[in-house]
This record gives sequence, structure tokens and C-alpha cells, in this order.
Amino acid sequence: MTETQDTNSAIRRHLDKTGIAISALCAVHCVLTIIIVSGLGVGGQFFFSEEIHRYALVVALIIAAVGIGWGALMHRRREPFVIAMMGLSFMGGALASPHGTQEAILTIIGVALVSLGHLLNLRAHK
Repeated sequence: MTETQDTNSAIRRHLDKTGIAISALCAVHCVLTIIIVSGLGVGGQFFFSEEIHRYALVVALIIAAVGIGWGALMHRRREPFVIAMMGLSFMGGALASPHGTQEAILTIIGVALVSLGHLLNLRAHK
């Protein structure tokens, strides 16, 4: 393997690991938002802000497109890409839902699928 291939592989792994971490943070955000806002009645304006969700989806799209798309081109497996895109579709659907439990469920399903796509992408390189 050349030095360029090693560097590219390291970048892909870093993108996949970042995608998994961001997905986990998103799931935690969803659960904590419901608990904090419904239990304490505080922070709804910040935690339910549509801008946060839109920006998060854009970041997830970029990381998944580059990391998983690049991986799919290298290892020729479509499962990571298909699963991640399905997850991103759930996340997009969550943006169209009213704030609350339904949105959180769609988002958590979405981030779980995106994380699975990144994980499969990492495994496909081994």
C-alpha cells in the first residue's frame, strides 16, 4: 500500500468514526431534550430549535456522503451506502414532523442506521 493509500484510508476511517460519534451525540440530544424539556420545562427554545436540526442533518449528509460514498467506491459494497442513506431519509423525515416524541423516534432510527452504515463501511475496509 502506498503512502497516499494509507493517508486516504486513515481519512476514511476518521470520517466513519466521526459519523458514528455524531450519530451517538444526536441520539443523546433527542433523549435528553425530551427528558429535560418535559421534566423540567426548560430549554425548549434552544433544544427544539429547527436550525440545530437542519445544520445537524447537513453535517451528517456531508460526512456520510464523503465517508461512506468514498468507501463504497473503494470496497464496492453497497450495503453501507444504502443503509446510511435510509437513515438520512429517516432524519429528513424527522424534520418534517412536529417536535416531540415522533420526531425523536424518527431521528433515533435515522442516526442508528447512519451509524450502522459507517460501522459496515469501516468493516468493509478490513
